[in-house]
Amino acid sequence: MAAAEGTWEGLLHLPCFSFSLRPRRAEVMIQQQQLRQLLPEGKVDTAAALALLGGSVAALGVWKWLSKKMIQKKMEEARRTRDEGMKKMAKVVQQFREQVPSVQTDAILSLPLLELTGRLQEGSLSPRTVLYTYLEKALEVTQQTNCLRHFIPECEEQLQEIEGQKEKGLLYGVPVSIKDHIGHKGHLATCGLVQCLGTPMEEDSVLVKVLKRQGAIPFAMTNVPQSLFSYECSNPIFGQTLNPLNAQKCPGGSSGGEGALIAGGGSILGIGSDVGGSIRLPSSFCGLCGLKPTAERLSLSGVTGPINGILAVPCALGPMARDVDSLALCMKALLCQEMFQLDPSVPPIPFNEEVYSSSTPLRVGYYDTDGYFPLPPCMRRAVQETRRALQAAGHQLVLFSPPRIPYVMTELFLKTFFADGGCTWLDVFTGNIIDPGLKPQVNSCKMPRLVKKLLALLLKPLFPRLADYLSAMAGMRSVKEVWNHHHEIQVYRSQFISQWKELQLDVVLCPVLGPAFTTGYPRKLLAAISSTMLYNVLNFPAGVVPVSTVTEADEEELKLYKGCCGDPWDRTLKQAVSGALGLPVAVQCVALPWQEELCLRFMKEVETLSRDKRAA
Repeated sequence: MAAAEGTWEGLLHLPCFSFSLRPRRAEVMIQQQQLRQLLPEGKVDTAAALALLGGSVAALGVWKWLSKKMIQKKMEEARRTRDEGMKKMAKVVQQFREQVPSVQTDAILSLPLLELTGRLQEGSLSPRTVLYTYLEKALEVTQQTNCLRHFIPECEEQLQEIEGQKEKGLLYGVPVSIKDHIGHKGHLATCGLVQCLGTPMEEDSVLVKVLKRQGAIPFAMTNVPQSLFSYECSNPIFGQTLNPLNAQKCPGGSSGGEGALIAGGGSILGIGSDVGGSIRLPSSFCGLCGLKPTAERLSLSGVTGPINGILAVPCALGPMARDVDSLALCMKALLCQEMFQLDPSVPPIPFNEEVYSSSTPLRVGYYDTDGYFPLPPCMRRAVQETRRALQAAGHQLVLFSPPRIPYVMTELFLKTFFADGGCTWLDVFTGNIIDPGLKPQVNSCKMPRLVKKLLALLLKPLFPRLADYLSAMAGMRSVKEVWNHHHEIQVYRSQFISQWKELQLDVVLCPVLGPAFTTGYPRKLLAAISSTMLYNVLNFPAGVVPVSTVTEADEEELKLYKGCCGDPWDRTLKQAVSGALGLPVAVQCVALPWQEELCLRFMKEVETLSRDKRAA
């Protein structure tokens, strides 16, 4: 006890127990006596200490168990709410079918968006008929693919509102699906995370407000991967979304729910988001057209995310549909005074119809590999066939080599999102069950920085891509380093644009990751998105157009695929895309910043040529 008293008495005289106004000695002694009364006396009872320790461990175990039960309860409640909403919508659709049994469902669903809007504008089709037709089809598609997070019951209110309007917007009566995290008043923006299940959005995002102003009817919110940071569309709350073209394949991500719903015929127009390929990858995997605009072209106000404030590689919202004309109509509708007034940070640049409708021959740069992650033979074939078709149509084709893609992927892209070694991203999963699709990334982030660096050093001679990936995941250690990193991105953009200008290019044709991966493989190949992430780092508009399908010859050639490094990623990619016979094969079309209309015009040219070839 004497020793203990000496220790505590020493503590009492440490600076942390002193005051700025030094009390007299008598007052100090009184304070010390009062504090001693609070300290334990007598010898420590070992049995009691062990009992206390055991009780603490047990209490911690109970607390963790209760926390897990609470999480599971929240997830079950969210699923129950979704299922009840599905049942209610099914009843509403059934009532409509009984009231109007003569609806030609297949004829309506087969109409391209431009024809559908024409029929709605002239009155030969009613918004009510179209809405309930797509609601019925969406119910069918989500039963097969699990693509919906939930329906938006307020779509019936929006229907009544537009039916009473004298002026018809460009999207009058068009049912539109939106990605999970695009804010809609009264609904959750979950990002596949449990902690986001409790707070509905207080108002519509700017984009949803503009859609409604143009007469569109947002009717469904679609599923996403947990935290949005994956191109495998799965989360522990609402489960795995499947590809409607092949249930063994995934639809891509993170706008995978959109991809599956549109490809399955349950939506004619959807809005996704893209920060590394999240519009373009689902479009590639599901055989759709999708556009990632320059990030600031469409308003992000009211769009949530698990991590905010990452500006070096910005997020962009964009449309997904079955054809390029649908994308163009959507952009034309959104780029209106309503958006510019609601969000003054959006440049007031209306859609340039003249550029989109132009038939002037283009000077097209092209490449079929980026030198970092060689894509399967079918994707390179698609670029070469499209190149030849464009050349035959009178366009000028110029070989283009994008500079330093390994550097961009690791030093610029990955370091942006893992600047702190992944700590902020890991915090997102506090109080969450981690989806299997994210566990490899989570485990990588959990490794101490020193371990990441040592592993990178050891792996460098054997597997340089893996080594660089791990080194990038270690992040940065100072504000100065972060500022230098931002500067490096600016420098790279300037160099890329200079190379583009030297060749006097209008647009670029290049590959996109595909065909659709077998479920479970995207989690093993985060670095395979180099073809799309490049244009997020550059903040260029980029779109995807399906031009072909996987043939038996492609499957045979895939057997000879070696990749470029002989590392596990090369072998895994080969496994991921095998068994894709008949699935869509796409190409990527790119333009300079703020030239979305030119990008769409180029996409339209590619689409027309590929359709002509298939029809021949």
